[in-house]
Amino acid sequence: MPPAPPARRSWCGPPTPRQRRAPQALLAHVPLAQHIKRILDERAGHAAPARRFRDELEDHMSPDYAEETLRTVTLWGRYAEVFAYDEDDDRFSLDDAV
Repeated sequence: MPPAPPARRSWCGPPTPRQRRAPQALLAHVPLAQHIKRILDERAGHAAPARRFRDELEDHMSPDYAEETLRTVTLWGRYAEVFAYDEDDDRFSLDDAV
């Protein structure tokens, strides 16, 4: 069997030092990620609608920029496994997060 491509090896293999640092770095340096995580931790069901955070961002920036900002933090949060995001329900949760 030929060796797996580098991307597949890193995805399937043990976490790299960079991947192990990602959650701490994200929560230490990205206030929106901290806020989402704190809200999820506080809720009994550990879930919250993304609309909540989008509305909060729109109080400080345009709707388009709020959407882009939330999308970026969502990708970072998922990569770092700090929280999960269900696109169909437009909800954040801790269900799939480590």
